[in-house]
Amino acid sequence: MRVLIVSWEYPPVVVGGLGRHVAALAPALAARGHEVIVLTRGSAPRTQDETIDGVRVIRAAADGLAIDFATESVLAWAQAFEHSLSRAGLALLATGWRPELVHAHDWLVAQTASTLSAVAGARLISTLHATEFGRQQGWLGQPLQLAIHSLEAWLYARSDAVVLCSRFARDQALQIFGPHDRVRVIGNGIHADWWARQDADGPAPAAGRRPLIAFAGRLVHEKGLQELIKALPALARTYPDIGLAVAGTGPQLAAQQDRARRYGVSERVEWLGHVDDVRLRDLFHAVDAVVVPSLYEPFGLVCLEAQAAGAPVAVAAVGGLAELVQDGVSGRVFRPESPDAIAEAVSRLLGEAAVSARMAGRAREAARADYSWSEVAARTETLYRETLVSGQG
Repeated sequence: MRVLIVSWEYPPVVVGGLGRHVAALAPALAARGHEVIVLTRGSAPRTQDETIDGVRVIRAAADGLAIDFATESVLAWAQAFEHSLSRAGLALLATGWRPELVHAHDWLVAQTASTLSAVAGARLISTLHATEFGRQQGWLGQPLQLAIHSLEAWLYARSDAVVLCSRFARDQALQIFGPHDRVRVIGNGIHADWWARQDADGPAPAAGRRPLIAFAGRLVHEKGLQELIKALPALARTYPDIGLAVAGTGPQLAAQQDRARRYGVSERVEWLGHVDDVRLRDLFHAVDAVVVPSLYEPFGLVCLEAQAAGAPVAVAAVGGLAELVQDGVSGRVFRPESPDAIAEAVSRLLGEAAVSARMAGRAREAARADYSWSEVAARTETLYRETLVSGQG
C-alpha cells in the first residue's frame, strides 16, 4: 500500500508522545512492505526531503512562520504551519505520486490531511491521540478550546476510519463525537528490549541509598505533577531522604517550582528539563519507582516505557492507565487527584521492595508481549485493508 502519514511532530521535532509514536509506526509499516511517506513540519526555510529507516520524510518549509505569541494565539501558529504542510503535500502530489491512504495524526493536521486525501482520491484515516474535551475535563469555555474541539469533531466525522489508543479513549470519543462506522482501538507500541536493562532483574539497591522516585511528562495541569508535589511532605515523614526527579518541561514549570517551594519540598525536587529517550531510560533504571499522577491520560506511554524499563510504577486510576496497570499485579493504582492516595501507593512500592520487583517483572513481560511495534503495525495494516475494501463497495 501507498500511505501518506501527516503528523505535526517527527524527530527531531518532538513535543510529546505523538512524535515518538509516528516515528516508530512509520518504519514498522515500511518494514511490512508498504510505501510510506511522512509529511511533517520543518524548521528550515525550504522544504526538506530525506529517507530515514525506509521512510521518505518531507519536512515543510518554515520560512515566514514566526508568530508573536504576545499578540497571536497558538491556533494562528498552527494554521500558518498547516498552510505550509498543504503546499508541500500538494507539491508531492503534483509529481504524480498518489497515496491510497492518508493517515492524519491529531487535529493539528486535520485540514491538510483532508485536503490531500480529497485531491488524491485517497481514503482518510485519523488517529486521535487525545481530545480537548478530555484534556479540559469536559470544560470547553475558552475560544481556543472550542476551536480545537470543533476541529477534532470535524476530523472524526470526515474520516473513513478513526484510531483511538485505548478502550477508554474509544468510549469517550463515541460519547462526545457520536457514532462512527469504523472506530478501532490500536494502542501505542514500544521497543521493549531497548528500554530494558541488560541485566533484566536490575542491580540490587545500595544499602542506605536515598529513595528516589520519578515523574516524566509535559508540565501541564492534566499530567498531575501538582498532586505528586503535594504528596511529598507525607512521603517525607516515612522516608526522610526521599527525592523526586522531574523529567519534562512545559507552560507550568514556574508554577510547579513555586508549588514545591510553598510545600517545603524544593530541596527534594530535581528539575531535569527535557530529556531524550536515552536519558529517560537511564532515569527509569536508576529510580525506585515511577509515578504517573495524571488527571487525564488516554493511553499512558510514559507508564508503558517505565514498565518496559523494569521500574515499579504507581499510576492514577484514569483513562488508559487503568488498562496498563492492574493494582497489586503489575503496579500500584491510586485514586486520582488525591495526594494521600499517591503517598500511600508510593510508600507501598518503596516499603515492599520484593513485591514491587515481582510486579515490575510481570509488567515488563506484558509490555514485551502485547505492545511491540510490529504488532501495532500489523493491527494498523489490517485497518488500512478494511478501509480500502470498504471504499470499493
